[in-house]
Amino acid sequence: MDKVVASAAEAVADIPNGASLAVGGFGLNGIPQNLIEALLAQGATGLVTVSNNCGVDDWGLGVLLYAKRIARTTGSYVGENKEFERQYLGGELELELVPQGTLAERLRAGGCGIPAFFTPAGVGTQVAEGGLPWRYGPGGVVAKASPKKETREFNGRRYVLEEGIVTDYALVRASVGDRHGNLIFHKATRNFNPLCAMAGRITIAEVEELVEPGAIDPENVHTPGVFVQRVVMVGKTGKRIERATTRKRGA
Repeated sequence: MDKVVASAAEAVADIPNGASLAVGGFGLNGIPQNLIEALLAQGATGLVTVSNNCGVDDWGLGVLLYAKRIARTTGSYVGENKEFERQYLGGELELELVPQGTLAERLRAGGCGIPAFFTPAGVGTQVAEGGLPWRYGPGGVVAKASPKKETREFNGRRYVLEEGIVTDYALVRASVGDRHGNLIFHKATRNFNPLCAMAGRITIAEVEELVEPGAIDPENVHTPGVFVQRVVMVGKTGKRIERATTRKRGA
């Protein structure tokens, strides 16, 4: 039952080339930076990532992207990253854009064993009709586009069929975790982390604080240990503010 491993490097050592990864966080909030950096050092390439966004140029998934380790990504927001733009428009990176709520539900569904579900989000747009550029070719032509999805009417309203997401691995960051893998996420860090933890076949959690089994009140557990296979204690390292907004003194 003790799922603790000695280091982030050991935790990601067996991730192979071409593996799919669900990666928690929102912007730079609650991202598993230590695991990402360990994976960068480990050398796996051709990765397929699922995350709300792909970090920034020098932080988060952006470091893997800059090293050209990511072949395909699924996400909702791809701004704040010039290298992402360059690779995508240059045909080096495949991108599946998904409405944010749909992405969250696809991860949750995958973790619950639900293969697909209907949602109104995207009906009447290219999300449902197809044609969104997934990959560009030479000269800016669309080399691969999103397919048309099944739609159906329920009670007079149309819905589009979306598939659940299950990945080979999931990388998440928690505020507190115990040796059995039970996790707590403080405040906004509870963003996509619990959903990604559910979606991974092998979920690896870096935790700021490691406690003994029984120290976490069961009512306070956000992600049960059944979803987590490895835990590594990293302390409060690997945290950065995405964009500091300040006002002048005395204002």
